[in-house]
Amino acid sequence: MLFNRTIHSFKDARRIAKQRLPWMVFDYIDGAAGSGYSEQLNRETLQKLWLKQQILKNVQKRNIAVPLFMTRPKLPFGIAPMGMCNLSSPKADRLLASLSAQFEIPIGVSTVASTSLEKMNELSNGNAWFQLYLSGRMEGSYRLVNRAKEAGYDTLILTVDVPEVGRRPRELKHGFKMPFQIGARQLIDFACHPQWSISQILLGKPKMANFGGEHGVFDRTESRAAATWDTLAKIRDNWTGNLVVKGVVGVEDSKRLQSIGVDAIQVSSHGGRQLNSSKPAILALRDIREALGPDMKLFYDSGIRNGEDIIKAYAMGANFVFLGRPFSFAVAANGAVGLQEITNLLAEEVSITLAQLGLNDINNVTYDALVKNSVV
Repeated sequence: MLFNRTIHSFKDARRIAKQRLPWMVFDYIDGAAGSGYSEQLNRETLQKLWLKQQILKNVQKRNIAVPLFMTRPKLPFGIAPMGMCNLSSPKADRLLASLSAQFEIPIGVSTVASTSLEKMNELSNGNAWFQLYLSGRMEGSYRLVNRAKEAGYDTLILTVDVPEVGRRPRELKHGFKMPFQIGARQLIDFACHPQWSISQILLGKPKMANFGGEHGVFDRTESRAAATWDTLAKIRDNWTGNLVVKGVVGVEDSKRLQSIGVDAIQVSSHGGRQLNSSKPAILALRDIREALGPDMKLFYDSGIRNGEDIIKAYAMGANFVFLGRPFSFAVAANGAVGLQEITNLLAEEVSITLAQLGLNDINNVTYDALVKNSVV
């Protein structure tokens, strides 16, 4: 049906979102660094991993919950930090926080979120993790860390793969900027997408809610190239909660992070948005797991689109998995209904995949769940 907005797959969510969103906003969410090769390679590598089916196992009862720090989310996946989510839908941040509270899953609250970090932790019922982009002037970063601490956050995600913002041609083509700016080109784009435009006018232009007034400003294009291991050490000393370092694909970097006492490493190529020739993150995950051993907590994002992908990430060594674009497109496609559909779909696919593998518990997924000659 032409106007059917039911989501049965990531492709459905993306297709419907593409119809509803201005070209500039869609390309901001969907775009990647350079030619998009890194994002494509993330997907191709995941697809080439084969799962090992087992038959005639009693798999009537299946568990898809995993332990995560001192909690046990109801689902084996969480919401990755995403900037300016309210571009997808005027209430996207609030809907994502509500989803987080419903399933007790972590939601990464971006430095450049459309809703303040204090409000997001409240709306998510304390399931929010604050994600920090370092600023060129580190004092602003340290102030944000203190705000997160005062707001009751238990977990800080430090993103380290953005010394400079990756060059993303699809954004540049449309003149996308943060803070959000509107010119003649954008007005034409918005006029072609009246439903999105009217909702944004009624509820206000998206903004970076963690900044302004006493909280200063944030320049997305500002260089963060001055950040060093000493910067990380200072944050580790000042942050008493869980510290997750995100954007890591190197084994040697991972070993050093483990040695200085970070609580978890998030293996990620930023969804292919930073380096066009980055190693596929799923292969980096396996290399890092083998190098660091079984006890180091490893989280994963990049290229995850369905429940089988989630199982593959656990098989390659992840302790928890995060998704970004699927949630962003689902909320753009159909708001709260779209979010529920994509979440239920992912959970069902995870459970069905376990059954196909002859497993009752996602915690029993290991490297043995993969057909070995499928792993590069």
